[in-house]
Amino acid sequence: MAQPAFEEIADDFEFMDDWEDRYRHVIDLGKAMPALPDALKVPATKVDGCASQVWLQPRIEGGLYAFEGDSDAMIVRGLIAVLRALYNGAPLKEVAAIDAHAELARLGLHEHLSAQRSNGVRAMIERIRKTAAEAV
Repeated sequence: MAQPAFEEIADDFEFMDDWEDRYRHVIDLGKAMPALPDALKVPATKVDGCASQVWLQPRIEGGLYAFEGDSDAMIVRGLIAVLRALYNGAPLKEVAAIDAHAELARLGLHEHLSAQRSNGVRAMIERIRKTAAEAV
């Protein structure tokens, strides 16, 4: 059910032996992601429940879901990039069916994130599902 971009990340992770390499890769994914314009970093796009500042801006095009995002923490920017790879391009009606927790578990992320970061990821996933459901 995951998008091809996410499958590419999962494939990359298979070749990395230790968590530090994976952690650096997640950070690199965040660095490569375009920054969200400051004009979109407003209370309406801010995600509550994250230890860091996080903003997600949904985009619906042709019945497909996508979003842009940003954070003031490098690892969180990387997690946003991973979630973008998972959800961007998914049909709106399928967003709720994507088991993000299981997909992220394939990467081994849950085992290595602090409780606060895990809560933040859950908050981002909830926001993604909510905005997609509202657009259906």
